[in-house]
This record gives sequence, C-alpha cells and structure tokens, in this order.
Amino acid sequence: MSVTAVDRKTALIVVDLQEGVVGLPLAHPAADVLARNAELLAAFRRRGLPVVLVNVAGGPTGRNDLGAGFPEAGAGRTELVPELNAGEGDHLVTKHARSAFTGTGLDGWLRERDVTQLVVSGIATSGGVESTVRDAHERGYNVTVALDAVTDTDGAAHDHTVAKVYPRLAETGGTKEVLGALAVSR
Repeated sequence: MSVTAVDRKTALIVVDLQEGVVGLPLAHPAADVLARNAELLAAFRRRGLPVVLVNVAGGPTGRNDLGAGFPEAGAGRTELVPELNAGEGDHLVTKHARSAFTGTGLDGWLRERDVTQLVVSGIATSGGVESTVRDAHERGYNVTVALDAVTDTDGAAHDHTVAKVYPRLAETGGTKEVLGALAVSR
C-alpha cells in the first residue's frame, strides 16, 4: 500500500454514498467512512480540483448466482448523504450500472478537464467502487483508492478486493497518505 504521487490534474470520485446504501449493514462504521470522505472532499474543493459525486438508481437485470439484482431506487434511497455537502461545483453522476463510467458520459467530462488521475472512494469496495476503479484503469487513468474511505456490505469481499484486486489496478493508501501526496503535488 503506497501512494507515490497525485497528478496535478486529479479528480475525486465518490461512489454511492447515498441514503439507500449508507444505511445498509456495513463492514466498517459508516460514520468513519463518511468522515474520511468529507476530508477528501474538503481538500479537493479547497484546491479547485474536480469532484464527482455518484449515486446509483438501478442496474442491469441479468440473472446471477445470488438471485439478487439491484434494489429498487425507492423514495429517498438515491439521495446523497448530507455529509457530502454537495455543491454547485460538484459534478453529479447518476448511474444504472456498477461502474460510474457505464452510460454516464463521465469519461468525456474528465477528458475535457485534462484529468489524468482519479482518487476513488465510497461503497461498495467490491461493487461500485471496484467496477469504477477497473474501468478507470482500463481507460488509462492513474488510479488511487483511499482504503479507509471505502467499505462494503461483505467484509470478506472488502478484504479480498483490497488485498487482491486493487493492487493490480491502483495505488492504495489511507486518506492521510492521499492528502499528503495531494499537498506535495500543488
């Protein structure tokens, strides 16, 4: 786990920190994950760097072994949690898939701003966050995951993704490490 650098044109992508997700039983306390995300958001906004807030409002309907699809959006379930303090300068993305890139135009929005690196956080480590990290990596972005700013509904899936998946796709570290690299990059 090591964050070596943060590019000058880095964006923060916060995945699925919304009412219908944060209220689920999680492997790590939601309050801690939200606090780390708030730190990242404040630092990126203070530096005038792009912030992308993502929510999920449905998903693919294909069958799987678990027999579970995406939950219904429902009233209030897609609302971003107030701790994010969503503002006018934030780019809001509503997705209907696991990845924030699928069908949202996010890649084009980032390219228009010459973004070369993404810091990704949110829920679920092995779902929306992982899918977004995979897509970002395949699109040629440098990717960093703030490990203390992500969690999952499944602790074993979280641990597997952190130990086996992210190291192949991204640099990883804690929020303090990301913020330290961000301070040096300016």
